[in-house]
Amino acid sequence: MKYMYTYARHEDEAQLCDMELRSLFGNNSTISGKVIESTEGRAISINRSPFFKRKLTTVLETSSLSELEALLPVYDLEGDSFKVAYTDGDESFTYEEQRQLERTVGASLIGQADMREPRRRLGLMRFQGQWLFGPCEDNEALWLKHQRKPQNYSTALPTRAARALVNIAAGPNPAGKTMIDPCCGMGTVLIEALSMNINIEGMDMNPLAAKGARINLAHYGYPNVVQLGDMRLLTGKYDTAIVDLPYNLCSVLEGDEQLEMLRAIKRIAEKAVIITTENIDQQLKLAHFELKDYGELRKASFTRYISVVE
Repeated sequence: MKYMYTYARHEDEAQLCDMELRSLFGNNSTISGKVIESTEGRAISINRSPFFKRKLTTVLETSSLSELEALLPVYDLEGDSFKVAYTDGDESFTYEEQRQLERTVGASLIGQADMREPRRRLGLMRFQGQWLFGPCEDNEALWLKHQRKPQNYSTALPTRAARALVNIAAGPNPAGKTMIDPCCGMGTVLIEALSMNINIEGMDMNPLAAKGARINLAHYGYPNVVQLGDMRLLTGKYDTAIVDLPYNLCSVLEGDEQLEMLRAIKRIAEKAVIITTENIDQQLKLAHFELKDYGELRKASFTRYISVVE
Protein backbone atom coordinates (compact mmCIF):
# COMPACT_ATOMS: atom_id res chain seq x y z
CA MET A 1 0.00 0.00 0.00
CA LYS A 2 1.31 3.43 -0.95
CA TYR A 3 1.02 6.55 1.18
CA MET A 4 1.17 9.84 -0.71
CA TYR A 5 1.87 13.12 1.08
CA THR A 6 1.71 16.66 -0.23
CA TYR A 7 3.65 19.32 1.61
CA ALA A 8 4.39 23.05 1.52
CA ARG A 9 7.21 25.13 2.93
CA HIS A 10 8.66 28.60 2.82
CA GLU A 11 12.05 29.03 1.17
CA ASP A 12 13.61 29.93 4.54
CA GLU A 13 12.41 26.59 5.95
CA ALA A 14 13.52 24.43 3.02
CA GLN A 15 16.54 22.88 4.74
CA LEU A 16 14.62 22.22 7.95
CA CYS A 17 11.82 20.55 5.96
CA ASP A 18 14.32 18.39 4.05
CA MET A 19 15.93 17.28 7.32
CA GLU A 20 12.53 16.30 8.70
CA LEU A 21 11.63 14.35 5.55
CA ARG A 22 14.92 12.45 5.74
CA SER A 23 14.28 11.60 9.37
CA LEU A 24 10.68 10.47 8.85
CA PHE A 25 11.14 8.58 5.57
CA GLY A 26 14.86 7.88 5.21
CA ASN A 27 15.53 6.36 1.80
CA ASN A 28 12.08 4.76 1.71
CA SER A 29 10.43 7.49 -0.32
CA THR A 30 10.21 9.16 -3.70
CA ILE A 31 9.95 12.94 -3.80
CA SER A 32 8.56 14.61 -6.90
CA GLY A 33 7.77 18.30 -6.71
CA LYS A 34 5.74 18.75 -3.53
CA VAL A 35 4.65 15.09 -3.34
CA ILE A 36 6.22 12.31 -1.28
CA GLU A 37 5.52 8.66 -2.00
CA SER A 38 6.30 6.31 0.86
CA THR A 39 7.68 3.50 -1.26
CA GLU A 40 7.81 0.84 1.44
CA GLY A 41 4.43 1.60 2.92
CA ARG A 42 5.78 3.64 5.85
CA ALA A 43 2.69 5.39 7.19
CA ILE A 44 3.32 8.64 9.07
CA SER A 45 0.44 10.46 10.76
CA ILE A 46 -0.65 13.44 8.67
CA ASN A 47 -0.50 15.62 11.79
CA ARG A 48 3.13 14.81 12.64
CA SER A 49 4.79 17.32 10.33
CA PRO A 50 3.97 21.03 10.19
CA PHE A 51 4.82 20.85 6.47
CA PHE A 52 2.37 18.09 5.50
CA LYS A 53 -0.81 19.22 3.78
CA ARG A 54 -2.64 16.05 2.75
CA LYS A 55 -2.18 12.28 2.93
CA LEU A 56 -3.68 9.85 0.42
CA THR A 57 -3.70 6.14 1.23
CA THR A 58 -3.71 4.40 -2.14
CA VAL A 59 -6.12 1.47 -2.42
CA LEU A 60 -6.68 1.61 -6.19
CA GLU A 61 -4.10 2.39 -8.88
CA THR A 62 -4.73 2.37 -12.63
CA SER A 63 -3.04 3.68 -15.76
CA SER A 64 -6.22 5.22 -17.16
CA LEU A 65 -9.21 7.03 -15.69
CA SER A 66 -11.63 4.66 -17.43
CA GLU A 67 -9.99 1.70 -15.71
CA LEU A 68 -10.43 3.44 -12.37
CA GLU A 69 -14.08 4.21 -13.11
CA ALA A 70 -14.67 0.51 -13.80
CA LEU A 71 -13.27 -0.47 -10.39
CA LEU A 72 -14.97 2.20 -8.28
CA PRO A 73 -18.47 0.65 -8.10
CA VAL A 74 -17.11 -2.23 -6.00
CA TYR A 75 -15.31 0.08 -3.58
CA ASP A 76 -17.16 -0.51 -0.29
CA LEU A 77 -18.24 2.67 1.46
CA GLU A 78 -20.13 0.65 4.09
CA GLY A 79 -23.09 3.00 3.78
CA ASP A 80 -21.09 6.13 4.62
CA SER A 81 -21.50 9.44 2.81
CA PHE A 82 -18.44 10.64 0.92
CA LYS A 83 -16.64 13.50 -0.76
CA VAL A 84 -13.92 13.21 -3.43
CA ALA A 85 -11.03 15.69 -3.32
CA TYR A 86 -8.55 15.98 -6.16
CA THR A 87 -4.95 16.56 -5.05
CA ASP A 88 -2.20 17.81 -7.34
CA GLY A 89 0.43 15.16 -8.06
CA ASP A 90 3.15 15.64 -10.65
CA GLU A 91 0.73 16.73 -13.40
CA SER A 92 -1.21 20.00 -13.39
CA PHE A 93 -4.92 20.41 -14.05
CA THR A 94 -6.96 23.59 -14.08
CA TYR A 95 -9.49 24.31 -11.35
CA GLU A 96 -12.38 23.31 -13.62
CA GLU A 97 -10.60 20.14 -14.73
CA GLN A 98 -10.04 19.14 -11.10
CA ARG A 99 -13.72 19.65 -10.25
CA GLN A 100 -14.72 17.59 -13.29
CA LEU A 101 -12.38 14.77 -12.20
CA GLU A 102 -14.01 14.83 -8.76
CA ARG A 103 -17.48 14.63 -10.29
CA THR A 104 -16.46 11.80 -12.61
CA VAL A 105 -15.03 9.70 -9.81
CA GLY A 106 -17.87 10.54 -7.44
CA ALA A 107 -20.45 9.47 -10.01
CA SER A 108 -18.80 6.04 -10.27
CA LEU A 109 -19.03 5.36 -6.52
CA ILE A 110 -22.06 3.63 -5.02
CA GLY A 111 -23.15 5.87 -2.17
CA GLN A 112 -24.36 9.30 -1.09
CA ALA A 113 -22.14 12.27 -1.88
CA ASP A 114 -21.99 14.97 0.82
CA MET A 115 -19.91 18.06 0.06
CA ARG A 116 -20.19 19.60 3.55
CA GLU A 117 -19.97 16.92 6.21
CA PRO A 118 -19.02 13.62 4.58
CA ARG A 119 -18.22 10.67 6.79
CA ARG A 120 -15.45 9.70 4.38
CA ARG A 121 -13.03 11.88 2.46
CA LEU A 122 -11.60 10.21 -0.62
CA GLY A 123 -8.67 11.40 -2.68
CA LEU A 124 -7.68 11.28 -6.33
CA MET A 125 -4.19 11.99 -7.66
CA ARG A 126 -2.29 11.71 -10.94
CA PHE A 127 1.29 10.65 -10.18
CA GLN A 128 3.99 9.16 -12.40
CA GLY A 129 1.50 8.28 -15.12
CA GLN A 130 -0.94 6.53 -12.75
CA TRP A 131 -4.31 7.43 -11.26
CA LEU A 132 -4.29 6.91 -7.49
CA PHE A 133 -7.42 6.66 -5.37
CA GLY A 134 -8.13 6.08 -1.69
CA PRO A 135 -8.95 7.66 1.68
CA CYS A 136 -7.39 11.06 2.25
CA GLU A 137 -6.75 13.21 5.31
CA ASP A 138 -5.83 16.88 5.68
CA ASN A 139 -3.39 18.16 8.28
CA GLU A 140 -5.28 19.79 11.16
CA ALA A 141 -2.32 22.11 11.96
CA LEU A 142 -2.60 21.26 15.65
CA TRP A 143 0.62 23.15 16.34
CA LEU A 144 -1.00 26.47 15.44
CA LYS A 145 -2.84 26.66 18.77
CA HIS A 146 0.50 26.37 20.55
CA GLN A 147 1.66 29.70 19.15
CA ARG A 148 -0.36 31.60 21.74
CA LYS A 149 1.40 30.44 24.86
CA PRO A 150 0.84 32.52 28.03
CA GLN A 151 4.62 32.78 28.54
CA ASN A 152 7.13 33.28 25.75
CA TYR A 153 10.58 34.52 24.79
CA SER A 154 10.90 36.86 21.82
CA THR A 155 13.87 34.74 20.71
CA ALA A 156 12.24 31.36 21.32
CA LEU A 157 12.13 28.75 18.58
CA PRO A 158 9.11 29.18 16.29
CA THR A 159 6.44 26.60 17.10
CA ARG A 160 6.47 25.24 13.56
CA ALA A 161 10.25 24.76 13.68
CA ALA A 162 10.05 23.15 17.11
CA ARG A 163 7.62 20.52 15.83
CA ALA A 164 9.89 19.69 12.90
CA LEU A 165 12.91 19.45 15.23
CA VAL A 166 11.05 16.97 17.44
CA ASN A 167 10.37 14.83 14.37
CA ILE A 168 14.01 15.03 13.33
CA ALA A 169 15.01 13.82 16.77
CA ALA A 170 12.31 11.16 17.15
CA GLY A 171 12.25 9.65 13.66
CA PRO A 172 9.29 7.70 12.24
CA ASN A 173 8.66 5.47 15.28
CA PRO A 174 9.00 7.44 18.54
CA ALA A 175 7.05 4.93 20.65
CA GLY A 176 9.14 3.74 23.57
CA LYS A 177 11.88 6.31 23.04
CA THR A 178 12.96 8.79 25.70
CA MET A 179 13.79 12.39 24.86
CA ILE A 180 15.10 15.37 26.82
CA ASP A 181 15.25 19.09 26.20
CA PRO A 182 17.84 20.17 28.79
CA CYS A 183 17.62 23.89 27.87
CA CYS A 184 13.86 23.95 27.55
CA GLY A 185 13.21 27.66 28.02
CA MET A 186 9.45 28.27 27.91
CA GLY A 187 8.73 24.70 26.82
CA THR A 188 8.07 25.14 23.09
CA VAL A 189 9.76 21.84 22.18
CA LEU A 190 8.18 20.05 25.16
CA ILE A 191 4.67 21.03 24.09
CA GLU A 192 5.18 19.85 20.52
CA ALA A 193 6.62 16.52 21.68
CA LEU A 194 3.86 15.90 24.22
CA SER A 195 1.20 16.75 21.63
CA MET A 196 2.58 13.82 19.60
CA ASN A 197 2.61 11.50 22.65
CA ILE A 198 6.41 11.46 22.76
CA ASN A 199 8.02 10.74 26.11
CA ILE A 200 10.04 13.88 26.89
CA GLU A 201 11.53 15.62 29.92
CA GLY A 202 12.63 19.23 30.23
CA MET A 203 15.22 21.10 32.26
CA ASP A 204 16.41 24.66 32.58
CA MET A 205 18.81 26.35 35.01
CA ASN A 206 16.84 29.63 34.82
CA PRO A 207 14.06 29.58 37.47
CA LEU A 208 11.95 32.05 35.46
CA ALA A 209 12.19 29.89 32.33
CA ALA A 210 11.32 26.71 34.23
CA LYS A 211 8.33 28.46 35.81
CA GLY A 212 7.20 29.80 32.43
CA ALA A 213 7.47 26.34 30.86
CA ARG A 214 5.31 24.85 33.62
CA ILE A 215 2.68 27.55 33.10
CA ASN A 216 2.63 26.87 29.36
CA LEU A 217 2.38 23.10 29.83
CA ALA A 218 -0.51 23.49 32.27
CA HIS A 219 -2.26 25.90 29.87
CA TYR A 220 -2.47 23.14 27.25
CA GLY A 221 -3.28 20.40 29.72
CA TYR A 222 0.11 18.69 29.66
CA PRO A 223 1.86 17.35 32.76
CA ASN A 224 4.75 19.10 34.47
CA VAL A 225 7.83 17.42 32.99
CA VAL A 226 10.22 20.26 33.86
CA GLN A 227 12.92 20.27 36.50
CA LEU A 228 15.16 23.13 37.55
CA GLY A 229 18.83 22.35 37.17
CA ASP A 230 22.07 22.37 35.19
CA MET A 231 22.20 19.84 32.36
CA ARG A 232 25.91 19.34 33.00
CA LEU A 233 24.97 17.53 36.22
CA LEU A 234 22.53 15.10 34.59
CA THR A 235 23.32 11.41 35.05
CA GLY A 236 20.41 9.74 33.25
CA LYS A 237 20.34 8.19 29.78
CA TYR A 238 18.07 9.21 26.91
CA ASP A 239 17.58 8.06 23.35
CA THR A 240 17.57 11.60 21.99
CA ALA A 241 18.11 15.20 23.08
CA ILE A 242 17.05 18.49 21.53
CA VAL A 243 19.28 21.32 22.68
CA ASP A 244 18.94 24.99 21.76
CA LEU A 245 22.31 26.66 22.49
CA PRO A 246 22.70 29.28 23.78
CA TYR A 247 19.63 29.67 25.95
CA ASN A 248 18.87 32.99 24.27
CA LEU A 249 20.63 35.83 22.50
CA CYS A 250 21.19 37.66 25.81
CA SER A 251 23.18 34.81 27.36
CA VAL A 252 25.75 33.82 24.77
CA LEU A 253 27.87 30.94 26.05
CA GLU A 254 31.62 31.13 26.43
CA GLY A 255 33.55 28.51 24.46
CA ASP A 256 34.55 26.42 27.47
CA GLU A 257 31.03 26.43 28.90
CA GLN A 258 29.59 25.47 25.54
CA LEU A 259 32.03 22.57 25.22
CA GLU A 260 31.10 21.37 28.72
CA MET A 261 27.44 21.32 27.72
CA LEU A 262 28.16 19.46 24.48
CA ARG A 263 30.12 16.83 26.39
CA ALA A 264 27.23 16.50 28.81
CA ILE A 265 24.86 15.92 25.88
CA LYS A 266 27.23 13.29 24.51
CA ARG A 267 27.20 11.54 27.88
CA ILE A 268 23.42 11.40 28.37
CA ALA A 269 22.00 10.94 24.84
CA GLU A 270 22.55 8.48 22.00
CA LYS A 271 21.48 11.09 19.44
CA ALA A 272 21.09 14.86 19.62
CA VAL A 273 19.66 17.70 17.57
CA ILE A 274 21.65 20.80 18.46
CA ILE A 275 20.53 24.28 17.50
CA THR A 276 23.00 27.17 17.65
CA THR A 277 23.32 30.75 16.46
CA GLU A 278 26.76 30.09 14.97
CA ASN A 279 28.55 27.20 13.30
CA ILE A 280 30.12 24.94 15.95
CA ASP A 281 31.71 22.21 13.85
CA GLN A 282 34.98 22.44 15.76
CA GLN A 283 33.26 22.24 19.13
CA LEU A 284 31.28 19.19 18.00
CA LYS A 285 34.52 17.47 17.00
CA LEU A 286 36.09 18.29 20.37
CA ALA A 287 33.05 16.73 22.07
CA HIS A 288 33.58 13.59 19.89
CA PHE A 289 30.29 13.90 18.06
CA GLU A 290 29.74 12.47 14.57
CA LEU A 291 27.69 14.75 12.33
CA LYS A 292 24.79 12.86 10.71
CA ASP A 293 22.76 15.68 9.17
CA TYR A 294 22.87 19.45 8.97
CA GLY A 295 20.69 22.36 7.91
CA GLU A 296 20.00 26.03 8.46
CA LEU A 297 16.81 27.86 9.42
CA ARG A 298 16.72 31.52 8.41
CA LYS A 299 14.51 34.39 9.42
CA ALA A 300 15.49 37.73 7.89
CA SER A 301 19.17 38.20 8.82
CA PHE A 302 19.04 35.70 11.71
CA THR A 303 20.17 32.11 11.09
CA ARG A 304 19.87 29.03 13.27
CA TYR A 305 22.31 26.18 12.59
CA ILE A 306 20.89 22.69 13.12
CA SER A 307 23.24 19.74 13.65
CA VAL A 308 22.08 16.15 14.05
CA VAL A 309 24.84 14.25 15.84
CA GLU A 310 25.55 10.92 17.46
